Amino acid sequence: MTESPQGAQTPPGTNLTKAQLSIHEPPVGFLMIVGNKIEDVDFQFNPDQVVISAGADWAAPGASKFSLARLPQFRGAQPLTMTLTAFLDASMTPSGTTVMNQVRALLKCCEVTLLSMLSLKPSTPWVFFQWGGFETASFVGYMQSVTATYTLFNPSGVPIRARCDLSISQIPLPIPGQNPTSGAREVHRVHRVVSGDTLQSMAWREYGDATKWRTIAEANDIDDPMVLTIGQELVIPASTDRRS
Repeated sequence: MTESPQGAQTPPGTNLTKAQLSIHEPPVGFLMIVGNKIEDVDFQFNPDQVVISAGADWAAPGASKFSLARLPQFRGAQPLTMTLTAFLDASMTPSGTTVMNQVRALLKCCEVTLLSMLSLKPSTPWVFFQWGGFETASFVGYMQSVTATYTLFNPSGVPIRARCDLSISQIPLPIPGQNPTSGAREVHRVHRVVSGDTLQSMAWREYGDATKWRTIAEANDIDDPMVLTIGQELVIPASTDRRS
């Protein structure tokens, strides 16, 4: 059996699916589509618990002239919130700066991105938490808070182990359509074509499989996969919406 810092055990030989947090630029145009990926934070150890909260806003106005209270009125659903703890550990390579860089990336999720400021739409990054088939926790959101606790350092004072408490709030997106196999909402981002880009290379970066290029072609109505224009913006379906 293997054991993570939080005590969760995994049977030997198990192919463990690792949790990941994708950090993206916020939308810069009129379309509410996730922007280009800034960075991925891979969790060396999966969380031992994920807390998801949902709420509904109801108001029950007082009725001073009546002995009974008035019927409450529904005012809207509240976005989901998710809290979890990410365990980051680079103690096997104590001379590196992996943990420090990952914590920095998480902290920057609470800072306004330069691109959004230049676009006159200041915003912190949008994030997307993914953990295998855990669909309930897979939603686009923003980082509400990050608390990093460094727990181990190398001899030169560089942190090599940290616990990061994350609070993520959902950004409800009016995204039509569903994945017919899972019922999960599709999450897309936009990629601007640069020199050397091909559909195959994009599929490899996004899905780890160059043969998935047809997914991108179909999402953008591309008839000739060899003809791409530098500066062209392509919708990239999320990895949870792969097509064979």
